[in-house]
Amino acid sequence: METSLVFFSQLNMCESKEKTFFKLIHGSGKEETSKEAKLRAKEKRNRLSLLLQKPEFHEETHSGRSGHLAKETRISPAEAVIWGESFDKLLSHKGGLETFTRFLKTEFSEENIEFWVACEDFKKSKDPQQIILKAKAIYEKFIQNDAPQEVNLDFHTKEIIAKSITKPTLHSFDAAQSRVYQLMEQDSYTRFLKSDIYLDLIEGRPQRPTNLRRRSRSFTYNEFQDVKSDVAIWL
Repeated sequence: METSLVFFSQLNMCESKEKTFFKLIHGSGKEETSKEAKLRAKEKRNRLSLLLQKPEFHEETHSGRSGHLAKETRISPAEAVIWGESFDKLLSHKGGLETFTRFLKTEFSEENIEFWVACEDFKKSKDPQQIILKAKAIYEKFIQNDAPQEVNLDFHTKEIIAKSITKPTLHSFDAAQSRVYQLMEQDSYTRFLKSDIYLDLIEGRPQRPTNLRRRSRSFTYNEFQDVKSDVAIWL
């Protein structure tokens, strides 16, 4: 009995202390509540600042952006070495074509490979109407003067294409395609084999960010981004 009385007495004392503590914490009214809110807000800002400084946060943020690039560049060193054997082997490999296109973009000369790819697609056309439409689109995008992605062709070649564009055949762009192919093989391909993009691949190193070189021509594609061909067939 005596033990029970002692227990209840201690319990009452604890409750009394808790009530006193509660009054001390919450009894100062709105002023204390305002201070607590400010402190909590400050703590949240500090936690957010620490989170932003953690490297794993930035890795997660950039993983979505780099995911697509990673899918495009899953190429073994052995595959990349084969590209160095000839320009034809480079273009005949899907990964090689993508990598070479990425390299040309660093030099702002991707119109050459895009024209070559468009011609390859054009030569597979069977429907007469599609041949006419695709030929017109290629001419307007790559051949005619001041085209948005004009390729470097001599006057004679351009003149022949211009005269035949109303009645095109599957061979209408053969001469121009051959000229651009030779230009890439003798010029761009040589630099590609010495580029960081290619050397990183054959050495199995992670791809590093690419730096864009200034274009030697008097305009860039961005200046003509609103100009579109009648048929959007390669984008």
